[in-house]
Amino acid sequence: MIPARFAPALFGLILSGLMSLVVSGIATARAVGLGANFTGAWVGGWLMAWAIAFPIVLVAAPFTRHVVARLVRPDA
Repeated sequence: MIPARFAPALFGLILSGLMSLVVSGIATARAVGLGANFTGAWVGGWLMAWAIAFPIVLVAAPFTRHVVARLVRPDA
């Protein structure tokens, strides 16, 4: 098991991986179609997108949490 202090980074890793997987799949399908070279192009695009998305999530998450906290009313 991973120590709890790594939970935010692990969350970011998994979320960025899933989101970049879906978005790169859609973009690849639109760009090259669902032919024989789709899978290779998708995996290559996904890995590059994930390598960019994960650090961005780590940097953007604190700002996003701050914005969300300003936009919601605290529970009573």
